[in-house]
Amino acid sequence: MRRATLIVFLLFAFSVRAGDKRANVAKIHGKIQFVNSSGDYKVQVVTSFADLHVQVVDSFPDKPGQWQIVKSFPDYKIQMVNSFPDFTIDYVKSFPGPRE
Repeated sequence: MRRATLIVFLLFAFSVRAGDKRANVAKIHGKIQFVNSSGDYKVQVVTSFADLHVQVVDSFPDKPGQWQIVKSFPDYKIQMVNSFPDFTIDYVKSFPGPRE
């Protein structure tokens, strides 16, 4: 009986962790292409409590939160959505990066 209870508990614990997939927003920087479908991430723009503060730059997007918008050869493809995003962003002029 104890063994069965332990197995059920472990299965439940692993299934909860498997559903807890959050994007590591600290790694998302570089050349970004906006797409209508099949993006790497689904993103929602908000004005407060964003997961990532994004600064749009013209060149050298080498820090977290710095995005250079391109039409081809992106590092990441982003799909903008109004609900159920992978993470939220807020556009800023300075101090880009993840917010805890």
